[in-house]
Amino acid sequence: MVTDRSPTDIDEAGWHWLRVKHVTGFPRQVRDGYFPNHDVTRPAATTEADLPEVEREREASLPADPETVRDVDRLALETTYLSGKWLVERPAETVDEVWEAVVDDVAAGEFWDAKVTTRAGREAFGETDHAVLVFTPNYFDRADVDRVRRRLREAHGVTEAIRYRPDVYTLDGVHEERLGPLADSAASRFRA
Repeated sequence: MVTDRSPTDIDEAGWHWLRVKHVTGFPRQVRDGYFPNHDVTRPAATTEADLPEVEREREASLPADPETVRDVDRLALETTYLSGKWLVERPAETVDEVWEAVVDDVAAGEFWDAKVTTRAGREAFGETDHAVLVFTPNYFDRADVDRVRRRLREAHGVTEAIRYRPDVYTLDGVHEERLGPLADSAASRFRA
């Protein structure tokens, strides 16, 4: 273990996130087994045929019109920036336990990657709760996105509605105009 400190113990200024690699010592590349174990297409092997559908029943709740969502999906494909994350919010009293269980699931190959705000990060961001982000490597693979959501619900007690945000929504600068309202930090692709 690289650090034996919990998220609520880390209060050093500037250390806003505790990542799985801080705990396991392993970078994402070490988790190559995730792809065949969960039948997930690697981002570099993803093609136009894999573009996800914009669900008709969800169109009204999307933060942008369906064509903008599809265009940003194409941007994700062009840049192979296909990862995304479920956002779980937890108070300081329970975040350490949830984080430990999430790290165990990453180590076991159930989750691909994760990070959590530290106490310093939560305070710097002006948030009441800690953010636990559980990543999938390819949001075009809706079966894996849904599998991770089910695991959060069934194994970790995350029964409230949470949101899934593709990482491409966080691009800025040259892509900001193309992202439109999807660049807003509250924008999400899926909710469950």
